[in-house]
Amino acid sequence: MQFITNSPEETELLGEKLGRALRGGEVVAFRGGLGAGKTAFTRGLARGLDIPMRVTSPTYTIVNEYAGGRLPLFHFDMYRLDSEDDLFDIGWEDYLLRGGVCAVEWSENVRAAMHDAITVRIDRLSDEVRQITIEGGAHDADIGL
Repeated sequence: MQFITNSPEETELLGEKLGRALRGGEVVAFRGGLGAGKTAFTRGLARGLDIPMRVTSPTYTIVNEYAGGRLPLFHFDMYRLDSEDDLFDIGWEDYLLRGGVCAVEWSENVRAAMHDAITVRIDRLSDEVRQITIEGGAHDADIGL
């Protein structure tokens, strides 16, 4: 499915719609360059999971955990990881077993670990306009967009 958003608020709204459709155990694998809107989409995803906390980029922490919603959200930034081995060293499998949603920025750096993920590709068309493609995952028919 392909969408065009014309502002960060519209990008967040699309993320919120996806978040409302998720049931737990999903991996959302983001692709897109710096400033594409991955964190904006994740803010919406958190809102769709009823998470009341402010969502920020996990650039320097590798993972931010958000609880208090109907499902926990684990927001990863894989930009600084060199391989899938690094991912498993930080406890990736443990996060998968916790039944929440794993949102993974720079997922191409850990491609082998992204099987069955819902892929969200964000292409920056201009300062405000984004083309967002959502596909795949075990829940492809259920994401409700």
